[in-house]
Amino acid sequence: MAETALINNIEAPARPAGWRGIAADWSSDQRAFKNVSWGKAMMWIFLLSDTFIFSCFLLSYMTTRMTTTVPWPNPSEVFALTIGDKKIPLILIAIMTFILISSSGTMAMAVNFGYRRDRAKTAALMLATAAFGATFVGMQAFEWTKLIREGVRPWGNPWGAEQFGSSFFMITGFHGTHVTIGVIFLIAIARKVWRGDFDVGRRGFFTSRKGHYEIVEITGLYWHFVDLVWVFIFALFYLW
Repeated sequence: MAETALINNIEAPARPAGWRGIAADWSSDQRAFKNVSWGKAMMWIFLLSDTFIFSCFLLSYMTTRMTTTVPWPNPSEVFALTIGDKKIPLILIAIMTFILISSSGTMAMAVNFGYRRDRAKTAALMLATAAFGATFVGMQAFEWTKLIREGVRPWGNPWGAEQFGSSFFMITGFHGTHVTIGVIFLIAIARKVWRGDFDVGRRGFFTSRKGHYEIVEITGLYWHFVDLVWVFIFALFYLW
């Protein structure tokens, strides 16, 4: 009884204030990530690190644009597309943006049907998402080809500040690489879903856990991130 009373009389250590208190709460909670798979946790960590990289690229671009003494090329003129005899500003970029945002919808539906164990619809929607992504990359390749023919280089361009070319190729190229990787990954996972690898637990990449379609959701996390990054690129590089 005396020991119990002594224990009850011991006051708990004071909780640190501010961010230190939040960190102490999370570090002491052993259940915080108990039910999160390694695959999903690692994807979130990867996306966080990728966020820093894209943020550095965009901040460098904005700093360069605001500090350069040479006029920055007008995006409405640079990215205009001639259809017939009329130049339409940003029409190609608007179509690319619509395609990529639409692909987020098909990816979300694929995740939904994946957790319902509907193999056919999940695979079909993932392939549709991959088709949207491949179309986006193809249109981006057309955009690059057009600008290169018009004289845009990483070290100069015909319209203004020399940094425009390097910023454009660096940011859009890095994002396009992410989209290309996503398309390849979508096709690979869609093939596994269609064959029923997740239902039988067939040995191979991402298929060792029988009955688990979580890799579809993990792929969706990556794809939604790629789409979200493009929204910032579209706003800051093409509309600004």
